[in-house]
Amino acid sequence: MSEKPEVQKHIRCVPGDVARYVLLPGDPARAGRIAEQMEGARLVAQNREYTIYTGESAGVGVSVCSTGIGGPSSAIAIEELANIGAEVFIRVGSSGGRQPDIPIGTPVVVTAAFRGEGTSNAYLPPEFPAVADLEVTNALIQAAQDSGENCRWGIGFSRDAFYRRDADLNEQLKDAGIVAAEMEASTMFIVGTCRHVQVGCVVATDSNIWLPEQPTLAEKEALYFEGERKVIRIALRAVQILEARRSS
Repeated sequence: MSEKPEVQKHIRCVPGDVARYVLLPGDPARAGRIAEQMEGARLVAQNREYTIYTGESAGVGVSVCSTGIGGPSSAIAIEELANIGAEVFIRVGSSGGRQPDIPIGTPVVVTAAFRGEGTSNAYLPPEFPAVADLEVTNALIQAAQDSGENCRWGIGFSRDAFYRRDADLNEQLKDAGIVAAEMEASTMFIVGTCRHVQVGCVVATDSNIWLPEQPTLAEKEALYFEGERKVIRIALRAVQILEARRSS
């Protein structure tokens, strides 16, 4: 009798449960909203911050796995998903815009990230750059352009402590052209590099510390959720683009 495949400790999945392509939202509720935009999505597993669905997008197999907030849980997700056959990952998240001309709700493709978090240091020294996979990044940009969305792309800022701000660093990074601040991208890029899997990132801005006039929380949420719908469509379209290129 053949041995039963070993269940991954945290995501509670086995080989065959997930597709080659996996979208990685932080929020488990966002995982559900992504699944609603797929065909035939089924709930595969739910444990801790990890909620996993598998289905299709225009005939291409795709899974969704929420990662929770921050680098440690994101690293675990990619490690365990890679263990059971996933090869291409797209973070589909939220972020703070970090240029004065980036409205709330704007889709942003993160091409690389300033490593302001700690998890990636367990993988590679801090001098090693956290860079998104070029093929996935190009597919995300093409998907955004094809959709006609007003999308930005550039380097992001990943950090650990949401309620701690370094005003001098924020100013310095703004002057350097940082487009978004969030908490997972640099960890995901570094883990992807070490595991030899492809990782990209598209986020919608839910705030912006540099806006001259700050909207109310209700206004921010309305703008963000419209942006979230845009980045979900962009990510799913990017999967289709990547699979078409792979099959050609």
